[in-house]
Amino acid sequence: MTLPTHPPTQPGRLFGVGLGPGDPELVTLKALRIIREAHVIAFPTAKHGRSIARSIVASELTHGQIELPMVYPLTTEAPSDPGGYDAAIEDFYDRTAEEISVHLQQGRDVAVLCEGDPFFYGSYMYLHDRLAHRFLTEVVPGISSVTAASSRLGIALVRRDSVMTVLPATLSEDQLEQKLRQPGAFVIIKIGRNFAKVKNALRRARIEDRAYYIERATMAAERVLRVQDVDPESVPYFSLIVIPNAVPNAISDPAANETAHTTNASNQPEIVVLGLGPGDPDWITPEVQQALHEATDLVGYQPYLDRVPHHPGQRHHGSDNKVEAERARDALALAASGRRVCVVSSGDPGIFAMATAVVQAIEEGPEAWRSIQLRVLPGVSAMQAAAARAGAPLGHDFCVLSLSNRLKPWEIITQRIRAAMSADLGLALYNPVSSERRWQLGEAREIMLQYRLPQTPVVLGYNLGKPNERVVITDLGSLDPATVDMQTILLIGSSTTKMFALADGRKLVYTPRTYGTADLKTDALTSAATKEGTKEIGMEIATGAATP
Repeated sequence: MTLPTHPPTQPGRLFGVGLGPGDPELVTLKALRIIREAHVIAFPTAKHGRSIARSIVASELTHGQIELPMVYPLTTEAPSDPGGYDAAIEDFYDRTAEEISVHLQQGRDVAVLCEGDPFFYGSYMYLHDRLAHRFLTEVVPGISSVTAASSRLGIALVRRDSVMTVLPATLSEDQLEQKLRQPGAFVIIKIGRNFAKVKNALRRARIEDRAYYIERATMAAERVLRVQDVDPESVPYFSLIVIPNAVPNAISDPAANETAHTTNASNQPEIVVLGLGPGDPDWITPEVQQALHEATDLVGYQPYLDRVPHHPGQRHHGSDNKVEAERARDALALAASGRRVCVVSSGDPGIFAMATAVVQAIEEGPEAWRSIQLRVLPGVSAMQAAAARAGAPLGHDFCVLSLSNRLKPWEIITQRIRAAMSADLGLALYNPVSSERRWQLGEAREIMLQYRLPQTPVVLGYNLGKPNERVVITDLGSLDPATVDMQTILLIGSSTTKMFALADGRKLVYTPRTYGTADLKTDALTSAATKEGTKEIGMEIATGAATP
């Protein structure tokens, strides 16, 4: 090879060459051609002088090529730069870019070797940022460690419309846990001394049992283990953790095959009761999304199940809205058989929804059901959504009632309305009407008007979180029960609840956090409270108290 010895008429070309994960046979033909033809070969190395990148293609280097070791500052050493490691690494890239630019200016082609792919967490990209605007540059892609690990494990990371997320282990434990609670597959790279932190995050996200560890993928020293079996002191930087979207039947490592997953890998039957929120997919929590993706079976009222996309191999068991107890028993029987079961509710599962039915079924069912691990995952409730749309009508103490008399007598409902009104509580009303009962809301309104002034603010939330959502702010005197349906949530203000208009005409409703004797200012409220006395106030009501 003849090297330029005087300033050329045209500068050399810069190549960022991806070498793949380590196996020399996985280097592309284009990468080999460029390496053989380049005048200068630059490669990363530690201070001890050994370079993994160079070793991958050592047999391809030709006589007369200039070798340019790029000696990195080590993260395990105290950097001499007063600005710390970040300043030291920036200085390193600046100096290395200048060394490379000298060769390029003299007409020499420079190939920068990079393990994996140059633009996938590769070190080359920082040199590219400094040089690409000055010299003709080409990047040669390489097989990444992520796809190599997937192939070596024999695991398909994603299928159809599922999502894969790549996370650097350098994130904080809390950040990792938050990301890992999202649905989909994950690959965590840059493990090294971060292993203990990553393992804790996996455990907290409840996915440690489907995580696989692989180090030096495709190299001679490759090692594959279950995460639980890894010694934290033996983890090199060139290692990663793979969490597939679905539980695989087996992986390529023989030792791992002995502990391959079954339908429920923990051998502990589990049932998850969860809430989807009122309707907007953005209101579904990451914790709930993760549970939905892991489930083999979803059980619930059919319209709620229709809101959850089907996943391959997942069964949906839909039923009518009047068979809560039967639905709970069916779900527990599935869980007891080893299935991963989610019982799906709208809103929050603990508010007039399936959590109660499942817990009661466990108590009243076979003794074996008491060994089933129960998780209840909260969701955004309809009353929270309506309150958020209107401002802050539930800013002080409030009561939550269902007007449905299907499961309790109407007399109990009216007693509780009077008790809530006597105590001057705000009121959230669920199930206000149905096709079979249209009169209850009108009677409830008449009772409330015995305790509240007609101008008491009322919020009506229709189909919250859905395309046809509508929020109406009115008052108790103007409330027309004929405009309300089963998909409506009502919020009735207390004596202190206020309503006002913004500059654009939009109304806001709020209940102040402060409360004094001066707020008990209406004759209607005072006379009603005196007349009812403590008999009604002492009745059992569901309240939500604002924390001071």
